[in-house]
Parts: sequence; structure tokens; C-alpha cells
Amino acid sequence: MPAETSDLQQENSPRLNTAKAGQHPLVVAQYLRLRQQIPALYGLLSANTTILAYTHRHVAPAILAYAIPAVLIGVSLMRMVIWIRPVKAESFVPSLVAAKLRATTRLSFVFSLAFVFWAFTLDLYGGPYEHGHVAIFVAVTLLGCVYCLSFLPQAAEAVCVTGTFSFLVHALYIGTEVYIAIAINLALVAVVILKLTRNSYNAFVELEVSQRALNSERRQAQSLGEENAYLAQTDALTGLPNRRYFFTALEKLLAGSPRDRPFCVGLLDLDRFKPVNDTYGHANGDRLLSILGQRMVEAAPADTILARLGGDEFGLIVMGDLQQAEAVAQRLAEEIGKPGQLGDVVVSVGCSVGLASYPEAATTANLLFDRADFALYHAKNHKRGQCVRFTEELEALIRSEQTLDTALQAADLDAELSLAFQPIVDTTNLRFIGVECLARWTSPLIGEVSPEQLISTGERLGRARDVTLILFDKALQAMEALPENLRMSFNLSGHDLSDPSTIAGLLDRIAGMTCSPKRLLFEITETSLITELERARSALGRLHATGAKIALDDFGTGYSSLSSLHQLPLDVLKIDRSFASQLDEAAGRRLITAIRNLARSLDLECVIEGIETDNQLISARLAGFPLAQGYLIARPMPLAALLHRMDVGNSVHTQLAQ
Repeated sequence: MPAETSDLQQENSPRLNTAKAGQHPLVVAQYLRLRQQIPALYGLLSANTTILAYTHRHVAPAILAYAIPAVLIGVSLMRMVIWIRPVKAESFVPSLVAAKLRATTRLSFVFSLAFVFWAFTLDLYGGPYEHGHVAIFVAVTLLGCVYCLSFLPQAAEAVCVTGTFSFLVHALYIGTEVYIAIAINLALVAVVILKLTRNSYNAFVELEVSQRALNSERRQAQSLGEENAYLAQTDALTGLPNRRYFFTALEKLLAGSPRDRPFCVGLLDLDRFKPVNDTYGHANGDRLLSILGQRMVEAAPADTILARLGGDEFGLIVMGDLQQAEAVAQRLAEEIGKPGQLGDVVVSVGCSVGLASYPEAATTANLLFDRADFALYHAKNHKRGQCVRFTEELEALIRSEQTLDTALQAADLDAELSLAFQPIVDTTNLRFIGVECLARWTSPLIGEVSPEQLISTGERLGRARDVTLILFDKALQAMEALPENLRMSFNLSGHDLSDPSTIAGLLDRIAGMTCSPKRLLFEITETSLITELERARSALGRLHATGAKIALDDFGTGYSSLSSLHQLPLDVLKIDRSFASQLDEAAGRRLITAIRNLARSLDLECVIEGIETDNQLISARLAGFPLAQGYLIARPMPLAALLHRMDVGNSVHTQLAQ
């Protein structure tokens, strides 16, 4: 009646929990359930065999009462130990387990015959009580074994059929009605028990199948969840971690990093990337970003966190001090600077980097990022292509900018902004030809602010359009008070030229002005054209179409002077003040003369700026410059002072005499 299996071993647990069944095929689940019940089966067999042998010790021969029971009990106990002892997890190969279960079914039939044969042989001895005990032994042991083998129906059926059929044959052999009746009752009960066992086994199978399906769905859901979590923190284009991952990693690092374990946050922004996008298309721009991302991954140390934050900006977290972080940034910059192959085209870009160290620069994620971002901003504007550390000097600059931001945000621009006017004169007779408008901001909070700071703060806060249009309104009002033969120069920044709404506002005001637009001269600088040349050319073309003139200011300090002269609708060339100081030298005069001849060949009117001495004015006149501007002639002044000067006289000498 017992079941049998192979000697499977496991090293790390005495018994496998049935919860594991859902993780294995059905045959393995069957085996795991049998391991829980078969030790009890052998215990039942051993106990019942001992008791039956004890009650027949005086009536049966010694071989039946002692020898055979001892063998049967010994085998049962040995099998019990085998079933209880641990098995190795790698032994649960479905094909191997299935073979062992088939062997268990065959052995169940053999063991059933052995126990039934011994019991019925023992039944030949003794009186009515001993015969009744044998019947009870067969019935109870049979039903107990069937229950213990419920997870192996084939073995349970083999034990049940063997036992009931043998008992019925034995009863018919004995020939007593009671025995025959007991055998028939046992057969009926066995049929019912087998039916219930089969139903229980079918329910077990359904449960295991559904549990495996549920586990499979859970694994799929977990896999999808992990994949979604990965995708949520990964940049799809480069495969690098994204902005979310970067800040999560930074927060975790700050939460677990002691103050004596420094690290640095870096921001890396590509230089000259926009022309690649504009010239070769965004698809090639994306390919270049992917190539550069792979290069940086290969070049970065293993403990460096590298992420794409968006566009052409990347984030770094480098374990170590600023010197180590700068070395890493330099290595990445070298990889970025290598030419990249985009189909048939080879392109090359550079990068600028800003670094901030923990804990010197800041101790929170947002502040560290802001400090690194400010260092990057400083690098892009003042040290392009280099790595800039956030220092105390930059900290002071930040505080200064924060003060400016606060003042401009609260400013009444119409009341606080004003214009100063600097005359431009004819070098032959020193008569006023025009004036240049220069912005002035007097804040009630911080006092006078330079034009450069006004423009940069306005662009940073998104108020550049308001500043420009308010100043232009004031310029148009001043123009009405000036003589009709006097033209007015108004400066435009690169941000103004790239902002369609600003250009539209200027055009609306020009269309509504009472003076002639031909008196207007819009001044631009070469540096403002570098990144948005095409858009600037379009905006200047619209302004030029109104009749206004266009001047290129600070000529000689930009990066594409000759190109600008050909591509833009220019009327006037203003020579940078740095050349005026060279008029006292022969080499300088030759250079200035060459520039004047270039302007004349392009049919451009020429103004030389920065005239501060009589000798410079005379040299400018001799070099052929018809117009000049500088402190010798007049410093910037309010409109009332300008009108007063014009009333007194229209020459520098007359003004100096006053």
C-alpha cells in the first residue's frame, strides 16, 4: 500500500513548501504534495502492522508474528526517512519526477500485495477477535493509504483495487457471510472514496493550472512594470538615463552621502550643435546625439552617472572633488570634439561644461543643479568650449543677478526707463547729423543699472520685448522734438531680432509714426547675429522695407564680418571704438583706411566711434571718414540737454566753449 520514489536530495531546507508547486509543472506539484502525506502513510502502516502482529503473537507462528512484520515495518520506516530527508532543487526535472511517479504507482501495487498477503495469511490463525482485527486492519489501512495517495490517483486506485479485490477473494475463500458482507461494504466505500479522491485530484489540477496562469500573468506584469520603469528613466534617443533618473540618483546620493565624501554635479552643453540641426536636418542631429552619447558612456568612469537632460544638454554626477570632475569633463569634451560621420557628411561640435561641488557649492539637489547651470551659463557666454567651476566669484554674480531680477520684476518700466542721446557729427564741419539712443534704467531699489545689465536681465526674465518697445516709444517721442534733418539710431539686440512679436511691435509703431521712417537707423552688433543669422536677416529685411536704415555696429569685433556685410541689408558701417585708438599710429591709420575703402566699395556709409582726442578726429577726417562719434564730440545726455546744445550751436567747438 505505500508509495515509493527516488532518493532526491536538497541542501538548503528540510522540506519544500507546497507554495512552490505553482512555480513547477504539474508532476512536480504532485510530488511536493505527496512529500507532505506519504510519511504519514508509512507511519500508519508501521503502527497498524505492529498492533496486528502484537494481537497475533500467541496464535500465529513466529515468522508471521515477528519476522515478516519486522521486515515490513523496517522497509516502511526506511521509506519514511527517504521521503522526509531534503532533496536538491535542481533534482526537480519534470521528466525525472514523472518517471519516479510512475515507479511509485508500480511499487504501490507490489507493496499492497505484500501487506495484504501477510494479513490474510495471519488470518488463518486465531479466533473471531483475531479475524475481526484482520478485517479492520485491511479496511482502515486501505482507506488511509488511499487518502495519503490522493495526489497520485493511479497509485491510489492500484492500492484500492488490489486491497478490495484481495479481501473479497479471501472472504469468498473463507466462506463466512460476515466476511463477505464486510468485503462488499469495503468495496462500496472504496468506490466512493476513489470517486472523492478523483474529484479532489481534479480540483487540485485546476487549482495548479490556474495558479500557474496567475503566476505567469504576475511575472508578465512584473516584467512590464520593470520595463516601464526602465523606459520612464531612459532617454529613448541615446539610451542614456534621462532627467528623471538623474535627479532621483542625485537625491539618493545626497540622502546617503556624508559631508566628507565629495562629489560634483556637472552640466554639459554642446557648442555648434544647432547649425548641424539646421543644415543637415533633425534626423542627422539625432544621429549625432546618439553617437556622442555612446562615446561619452565609453569614456566616462564606471562610477560616473551620465544622463541626457534634454536637447543637447547632458548631466554628470562625478564621485570626487572638482579637480577629478574637471578631468572627467575634459575627457568627455575630447570625445565630443572628435568628428562624427553622418552618412556622407563629417561634422564636428564642441561643448561647454559647468561644475558645482558638494558640499561647497550647495547641499541640496536643486541648488547644486542651479549652481552647475549658472557655471555652464558663464562658460557659454564668456568661456565657450571650456569647463567652468562654480566659485565664490560666481556666487557673488548670482546674488547680483538675483537683485537685478527682483528689481526688474517689480519695476514700473515706463517710469524707470529713459534714454540718453549721443550726437553723431560730420567730420568736415562738425555739424550734427544724428543721435544714438542709449538705454538708461534708474531703479528705486538699486539705483542706476548699466544698459548691458538691463538687456541681459530683461532677456533672462522674459521682459526684453517690453523693455525694447517702451524704449522705442520714448525714442519716437524724442524724434518729434528733434529737427527733421536729424536721424535717430536705435539699438536692437539679438533677442529682439529673433522675437517675431518684438519685430511686429516695431513695425506697428513705425506704421503709426508722424515722422519719416527714413530718419530711423536700427543698429545691430555682429555678435547678436551668430546663432540666428537667417532669422535676423528676415527681421532686418522687414524693417528695411519701411524705409528705415540698418547699421552694423562694433564692426571688427565679431566672428563673420565679411559674411555679414554681404548677407544683410546694411546701409551704415560703424567702426568699433577700439580702432580709434590706433589712429595715432601709422599702422593703425593704414588699417583704418583699408576698412574705409572696404565700406566705400560696398557703398556703405561709415561712422567711426570712440573719438576722444583732437588728433583722433583729425586722423579720422584725413582717413576719409565722413562721420564720427565719441566723448570728444559729446557724452550721452538727456533730451533737454541735447536740445540746449543744439540751440547754442551745432559744432563741437561751440559746445566746448560753453
